[in-house]
Amino acid sequence: MYPIELTEPMTRDLTDFGFLPLSEPSDVDTILGGEEGTVLMVVNSVCGCAAANCRPGVKLALHRSEKKPEKLGTVFAGVDAAATARAREYFLPYPPSSPAIALFKDGELVHMLERHHIEGRPASMIADNLITAFEKYC
Repeated sequence: MYPIELTEPMTRDLTDFGFLPLSEPSDVDTILGGEEGTVLMVVNSVCGCAAANCRPGVKLALHRSEKKPEKLGTVFAGVDAAATARAREYFLPYPPSSPAIALFKDGELVHMLERHHIEGRPASMIADNLITAFEKYC
């Protein structure tokens, strides 16, 4: 577990942008267990690719896209262990990944970006990928 003093600014980077912080498995079930609507779920992380690529890419996509998911949620790997584990159950068959970005429509996982899609790619490329998914599913 990471100290909250370290991760709180990283959490705020998304929550200040409208993401709901999900710290319990029941929180994850509430947002992802629905059968209608779209949800963007981010597995946040302390790694450099979360700071330089994932969080900026997600925020850029939401800022630039005309179509957006109806709900935004985030869990923090290494902090919200049980909530992250529950989110990853919804991400199956994809293996655990931190960071990760998942888009759900009507309770179904329809788009997934794993760490290997995020690491080493500029935020603008991640944003473009997400905007394409938003246009298709939102």
